[in-house]
Amino acid sequence: MLGLLIGGCAVLGLAVGSFLNVVIYRVPRHESIVSPRSACPTCHAQILDRDNIPIVSWVLLRGRCRNCREPISWRYPLVELTCAGLFAGAAARVGFDWDLPALIILLAGLFALACIDLEHLVLPKAVVYATLLPLASSLVLAAATTGEWHRLLIAGLCAAAWFVAFFVLNAVGPRYLGFGDVRLAPLLGLGLGWLGVRYVLLGFFAANLIGAVIGVTLIALKKMKRDQPIPYGVFLALGAALAIYAGPELLAPFQRFS
Repeated sequence: MLGLLIGGCAVLGLAVGSFLNVVIYRVPRHESIVSPRSACPTCHAQILDRDNIPIVSWVLLRGRCRNCREPISWRYPLVELTCAGLFAGAAARVGFDWDLPALIILLAGLFALACIDLEHLVLPKAVVYATLLPLASSLVLAAATTGEWHRLLIAGLCAAAWFVAFFVLNAVGPRYLGFGDVRLAPLLGLGLGWLGVRYVLLGFFAANLIGAVIGVTLIALKKMKRDQPIPYGVFLALGAALAIYAGPELLAPFQRFS
């Protein structure tokens, strides 16, 4: 049964990944994600329904537009496959648990935000709030179903604490921490806080460690300047993902101190 759940989540991830491609491309350009229909960026021909099947259509078309034969970016199938992997990994991690819908929502939102931040160095509030609201709703439903209201309380406190901490950091050094990161903070605090305070701390520590390693490496290779802005949202998303997928194993050595 777990295999069916993982497979079903992978298929769902492909479909959601296809939608995230639209979000990633249009939201930073202040375009509607509802209309018009998706079209080839080169010839502007509308994409047919049969050419809009995740992965399958790209393979059948050999990565080219049916109309003008211009190459279709590898980004589209890569986003779909990555989203499928994220969803399948979440299912494998928690199985048939009320945590799963919340984790899927959190991972989808963070993935979209990370892709946008990596390309545009912005974290659109529309995407943050569109993730935060369903995430909060799913956690309320999980708490009501399981009776674990204390977990919801901890998640809410973590969300508030992270918002305050990031707000202060932004006020002290807005050059180093944008307000988009401040908006993202309660989303991370809420999602990871549901798993436990240690997951919040692990996610934050991992994000800064990953960012520091990558930043120092790029500076050493002269691929980035010291004062160059960095997509901090990408590292926050990576830290959260690490906490979700590897948290139990990474935190296990510290259990004896609890």
